[in-house]
Order: sequence, then C-alpha cells, then structure tokens
Amino acid sequence: MDRLPTSLPRLTRRQMFQLASAGVVGGSASGWLERLAEGAATDPKRRKSCILLWMSGGPSQIDTFDPKPGHANGGPYKPIQTSVPGILLGEHLPKLAAQVKDLAIIRGMSTKEGDHGRATYNLRTGYLPSGPVRYPTLGSLVAKELENDSAELPGFVSVAPARAFSPAAYSSGFLGPKYAPLIVGERGGVGRRSFRVEDLTLPTGIDHDRANSRLELMNALGSDFQATRPGVSPASHHDAYQRAVKMMRSPAARAFELDEESDAVRDAYGRNPFGQGCLLARRLVERGVPFVEVTLSSVDGRNNQLGWDTHAQNFDAVKALSTVLDAGWSSLMNDLRTLGRLDDTLIVWMGEFGRTPKINESAGRDHFPNAWSTVLAGGGLKGGQVIGNTGEDGMEVRDRPVAVADLLATVVKGLGLDPTNQNISDVGRPIRLVDTKAKPIAEVLPS
Repeated sequence: MDRLPTSLPRLTRRQMFQLASAGVVGGSASGWLERLAEGAATDPKRRKSCILLWMSGGPSQIDTFDPKPGHANGGPYKPIQTSVPGILLGEHLPKLAAQVKDLAIIRGMSTKEGDHGRATYNLRTGYLPSGPVRYPTLGSLVAKELENDSAELPGFVSVAPARAFSPAAYSSGFLGPKYAPLIVGERGGVGRRSFRVEDLTLPTGIDHDRANSRLELMNALGSDFQATRPGVSPASHHDAYQRAVKMMRSPAARAFELDEESDAVRDAYGRNPFGQGCLLARRLVERGVPFVEVTLSSVDGRNNQLGWDTHAQNFDAVKALSTVLDAGWSSLMNDLRTLGRLDDTLIVWMGEFGRTPKINESAGRDHFPNAWSTVLAGGGLKGGQVIGNTGEDGMEVRDRPVAVADLLATVVKGLGLDPTNQNISDVGRPIRLVDTKAKPIAEVLPS
C-alpha cells in the first residue's frame, strides 16, 4: 500500500498541481502524489529560482514581523501567535502566521540610508549610487548567473514595479540590456490583459509566412549593420529582437495567461495587482524563469508609488496592505509547496527601510533605517526562526545586526551561487556579485 504505483503515467508538475487543486492530494491515502512532488523537488537538474516581493515605500516592521506587545510603540494592533511557539506576527498576517516554519525572519536589519531613492538603490543592488559605475539590480545579477541560453522566456520579469523613487535601481546596469527585466503590469489593474506581454501575437492581416519573411529581411539588414558597426549596442539590439521572436513562438508565453487558472485559485491569491502578480510569479518559475519580482505599492493598483510610505494614518494603510500581502504570499507558498517547488524557490520579502517605532502626531510612522525587518522563505533555507532582536521598544538592534550586503550574500548563496563571482563593470573594473565585506547569515543557510 505504501509503494509508489508503477503503472501510473508520468505527470508534469502542471498536471500534478491541477490534481492537487481538485483535492486529489488530500485524498491520496498512499501518499504517492506527495512523493511525486518530493521527487521533483530533489531533481539535481533543476535550478533554483528567486521571487522578490518588493514593498515599495518601506513597510512598518512593528506592524508586520516585529511586534512590540505591551509597549506604546506597538500601536493599536495586537500580535498573533504563529505555528512556531514564541514567534509573533502582526494581526493582519494570519495566513502567513500558519507558515512561519518556512520563514526566516530577520529583525536585525540596520542601514544608514533614510532617503527613498538611495535606500531603494542600496537594497536592490547592494551598493550606494555614487561614482561612475552603474550597478545592476539583484534580478539582473541572478538572471545572468542562472539563465539558460536556450530558455524561451526572459530570465528576469518585473511585475507592476513602482520605479519613481529610483529608476536606476531597476536597471541591469553594466550587465547591459540582455539582462534587463521584462516589465509587465506597470499600469496597474487586474483586467484580462493586465499582465500580458504586448505584441506577442501577429498583427491583423499578417500570416506566419509573411512574418517570417519580414524577420529574415530584418536579420539580413541587422547583420550588415553589425558587420560595419561592432559594439555592445548593436549586439544588444539584435539579441533583444531574437529573444522577443523566440518568446512569440513559444508555448511558454502562455504563462502570462492568468485566465487559464480557475476562479478559486485566482480568488485565493486576491483579485488585485499584487495577488495576481504572485500567481504570475508562480507560473513563471514553473517554466524555469530564474528571477521574478512582484511589487506591492498600492491595494487597488491605481499607480500609487507611495505604498508603505505611511507618514500619516499608518494603521489603516498597513491593515489594507497586509491583507493583500497575506493572501498573495501565503497562496504562493501553498502552491509552491504542493508543486514540490518551495525548496528550490527562494522568496525574499523586503522594502528599502522600516518605519519609526514611535508613532507621530498624524498617527503615522516615518522613515527608519536603524532597525527593521526582512524575511526569507523557502529555497531550502532554515525557517521557523528569528534572526536579530530590537528589544522591547524597537529603537535599535540589540543582537545580531545584519547589513544589506549580508542579506544579499545570503540570497545569492541560498540560490547556489558564489558571492565572489565577478562581472566586468562599465568602467572595466571587476565587481563581485556582493560586496567583499559581506557575511552571509549562517543560521539560515543549509548545513
């Protein structure tokens, strides 16, 4: 009864998830479907992926992942118990509280950057915006290291980014256009076309033969141009077109067709840009995309760049944002777990800084880089723990401070990469993936 049936056909991860959604997993007394998922997760040929959940504006750590019960700084909300005794979360994150065994909560983040632009650049690249070097964002670095050249989808997809604070923080920098993100959903909304990639279908009246003829002509002209004008820009232009054509012709592009999912699945994630962005992220990593980022900058997708920048009426905003976050993130983890992909998908939750423990006169919290929180989940890391301590009032890191470079080095190592790997910058200088002073957080990395 406990043996895996030998007469069953081989299931794709997609088919397995569809069966799980229909309730088959819950009713498989023999456990064979669960073992299929486990076998898929341990396949040595599979590369890891990273999903960055970016909280634009700087989320309040005290109202989310570092509650201060019994202290005036704690505010009006009551923390809740989680699946790990002794770890508390904000009361508007009940679904995530049930999954804390897979979360590594880093409460000891500490930086010196309280400006949105500089802090955003720092967290997303690992460096400060200074000098002539154009540092690449984390997604571009990971895409370069993990992307498969034969892949039909881009190695880096950015969902609904809020780039106003620091456009350069979303750039591929000195890595060039090849590793720039494919941006979808930047205009907001959750309609049928919200996360579709523009121009993936042929124009009206153009059949495949005519399209192929046009592409052949374009390639011929492009080759002649490159032959007389060699350099990065012409090569990047040619590469961008080739990759676009490959995606147009690939069935993998159906990853962006969220209406393939059932209403129940879409409802679970939340019918908002962030929730549907998390669903898209799951569909993309299923198809081998190494890095996807999903931004939560507003509840309703009205292109609000402020998001978690809650200088006034912090508690109303945090409640609304946390409710959206809880549904999208928890559903993402549930699905990845069912698919056997949680252990090879590293989820990073962070913003550019935290919020002041003290509540201001407008019932808000201001910028606070001194002591705040980030969270790592899945990826085979050691969850169910807290790293760092900000004391009873949250005013300073009293134990185990973590620098930005330390966090990013942990992410890189968690993805199976060497932080000392180097790229040649636009000024001809070799630069490591992460600053040389970085110390990965050993407590969360696999032994």
